[in-house]
Amino acid sequence: MPPASSTQAASTLLQLPAELLSVILSRLDTRDLARFAATCRSLCRDAPALPAPRAIRPVETELRWRAESRGLDVGSSLPEGATSWVAYLLKRDRRYAQMRQAPLAVGPEHSVFMDIEGRLLTCGSEMDGSTPLLGHAVDPDASPNANMLRKIGPPTPVPAMQDRRIISVATSDRHCLALSAESVVYSWTNGNHGALGHADEGPRAVPSRIESLSRVESIAAGPYFTSAAVDEVGRLFTWGLADASHDGVTMSNGLGYAADSQTKSQLTPKRVDALSQDRVVGVALGGKGFTLAATDAGAVFSFGFSWADALGHRSSTSEVLPRRIEALAETGRRFVAVAAGDWHALALTEEGELYGWGGDRANGHGRYEQTPRRVAALLGERVKLMYAREDASCAVTEKRELFTWSSAGDYYHIGHDYYNLGHGVDKPQATPKRVDGVGWARVAAVALGEYRTLAADEDGVVWAFGKLPARLVDPNHGNANNFIVKAPTPVPTLRVRALKSP
Repeated sequence: MPPASSTQAASTLLQLPAELLSVILSRLDTRDLARFAATCRSLCRDAPALPAPRAIRPVETELRWRAESRGLDVGSSLPEGATSWVAYLLKRDRRYAQMRQAPLAVGPEHSVFMDIEGRLLTCGSEMDGSTPLLGHAVDPDASPNANMLRKIGPPTPVPAMQDRRIISVATSDRHCLALSAESVVYSWTNGNHGALGHADEGPRAVPSRIESLSRVESIAAGPYFTSAAVDEVGRLFTWGLADASHDGVTMSNGLGYAADSQTKSQLTPKRVDALSQDRVVGVALGGKGFTLAATDAGAVFSFGFSWADALGHRSSTSEVLPRRIEALAETGRRFVAVAAGDWHALALTEEGELYGWGGDRANGHGRYEQTPRRVAALLGERVKLMYAREDASCAVTEKRELFTWSSAGDYYHIGHDYYNLGHGVDKPQATPKRVDGVGWARVAAVALGEYRTLAADEDGVVWAFGKLPARLVDPNHGNANNFIVKAPTPVPTLRVRALKSP
């Protein structure tokens, strides 16, 4: 829109009925809405310093609706450093899209959900008698062994969280996290090495608030007892196992700060000070002790143990502190999201270009890649979301189609079940391949697991495939054991809050 016509255009739009103007603005993505706001300033100009009541312009109204529809608490006052509601809400809307608030998460034998009403639900089975993964303790004050519910069939609300509204969930094979609409983080299950962030290593049979965290916008639960959170001003916090051993080698475990030689665990969330000059917008915890962080400036940092060149620095040297991945910077692209598997990593540009690297062929190239490179199999697609877990990866395109792929599992996943890729065969898929059966469903979120995958469409319907508990897809099934589901199958009576759910 030419600048000379912006006043006239804004005047014309303001003459439209409010309902019609709202429909027009709702069709714009974050980038287009920002451009629109910059051009038609009379539709978004605000003056937060003026006393209430303050006139709320159409663009701000749309942004507030988006935040509230996602269950986010906007608040009544601007955070420190912000000068405009529209600018603040635009940045928050962009960060929301980048960090992919997750309505579902998958572990080896359990699943975690937030439904359309924001309730926390879990199902599956506990790994062992000391790991209360499902959070359904009968008596939260008793020991986990005393009140363990070993199996739960269909997704069931967690009683201790019935008065909380959840906006994101995360899980590893040993611990779980949930983020509430009040920007509060809850954790439960195995507390070894401080993975739960409660200043001790004790388990939690039900979700418990992490007192030292507030105003959080993104969470991540990683293997090896590690966790991470990003707050609304872009500060990255990590906690959990400070170092670990693999094949007799002691390694930095991707917390992003130097730990005393006697410190084996970080029991409470600690800020990664090396990124204090950067606003973090996304974080991913790798399976072999490394971490990726994407910043608001479009840079990607990596740190931790450099197993199979997963750090992307063209060397096998581990990094205790965050180090920018120069090979990505050299592309001239802005990177907005990251994902990490056991030995591979992914990064996504603002334009929807997917880059992959690492020693695991789940990097999208079907071969080892020491240097980050664009995934050729998706050159004709604009990727909107991507995920990685263990030895598999997936991507959701602008057309909301789901692509999945994995490594060949030559020497470390003997007997691996590849039905979790959704291609109907028990074989690896070295490069991205579209999953038939959910392409038409317009995928909005994915939880990728080692044995099963869950995908939510834009209506919040959850589709499942892989090795599934029988009662997940059929609540009345008489057998609680797992069985193979080769094609995406809807989970009955469950709707989650996906990106475009009402």
